Amino acid sequence: REGLDPLNVRTLADIPSFDTTRAFALYQKIFQPVEHLLDGARHVFVVPDGALQSLPLGVLVTKKSKRRPTDFAGYRKTAWLARKYAMTTLPSVSSLRALRTFARRAKATRPFLGIGDPKLDGETGSSRGLKLASLFTPRGVADVNSVRQLASLPDTYGELQSLARSLGAGDDALMVGTQATETRLKQMALTDYKVLAFATHGLVAGELTGLSEPALVLTPPETGSAFDDGLLTASEVAQLKLDADWVILSACNTAAADGTPGAEGLSGLAKAFFYAGSRALLVSHWPVVSDAAVAITTRMLKEARKPGIGRSEAHRLAMMALIEDTDHPHFAH
Repeated sequence: REGLDPLNVRTLADIPSFDTTRAFALYQKIFQPVEHLLDGARHVFVVPDGALQSLPLGVLVTKKSKRRPTDFAGYRKTAWLARKYAMTTLPSVSSLRALRTFARRAKATRPFLGIGDPKLDGETGSSRGLKLASLFTPRGVADVNSVRQLASLPDTYGELQSLARSLGAGDDALMVGTQATETRLKQMALTDYKVLAFATHGLVAGELTGLSEPALVLTPPETGSAFDDGLLTASEVAQLKLDADWVILSACNTAAADGTPGAEGLSGLAKAFFYAGSRALLVSHWPVVSDAAVAITTRMLKEARKPGIGRSEAHRLAMMALIEDTDHPHFAH
């Protein structure tokens, strides 16, 4: 897991090598013993527990490597478990039955709403995660001036445009720049949209002083209030009303826990969006870099439009395309 976390990566030379030997050993212990039951299966539902909640099982390795890759291109030859199966993570076994028994078909009529590229005054950045010493005022509202100084993310605008085009929507389906505010989002009829995508900074609970729950960064107002301080927190997300088949959180650490002691992964933003009414989510397990995030999400929606391709398979195909990108060899890592 540590070999996949780009938190301290500033240049390509900083990217740590991934321990394919240990990944194979883990595969032998937790997956190989039951794989005979999956003969002919292409889509696998998993309910991970404990530490495994922070490890996408697709990065396990199904064949022993003769040696660890010595360059980025070497990872293209790695036998990732994701080459064999499309993976869907469930919060519990019973949730699958509940989703199939009680989940009604979406009545939403509009294909897409994209929220991102908030108006921020910091230097343009490529990473969608950050750490600050303090961001909150004594009354529990974020200091909007500090929020405003976060790095701008212009790549997210192009990402949302591409996602919109993939679903037959135009720029009128985007909430970006000064329009990407908590106030506007909370006042919209969000039940009208089948797919929602957030492309912005993601903050983990406890990462910032005063931030007790995970949040997504939006454009801050001139003066902060409990209703709008530029941070859409998990508890605020849970109060939204959605009727979405899919919510895409193209930000950092959106699979993280809710910040309470002993909380499990997927208990923060992910659970909040389920409460709000989403039937499926795409979330990240670590800080993400914009160009890779754009490549994954746009290719994924393009694949999902093909007949017979489900969301998990579309995500798998997007990952495989990323690995084979010869213009960016490090994407194979």
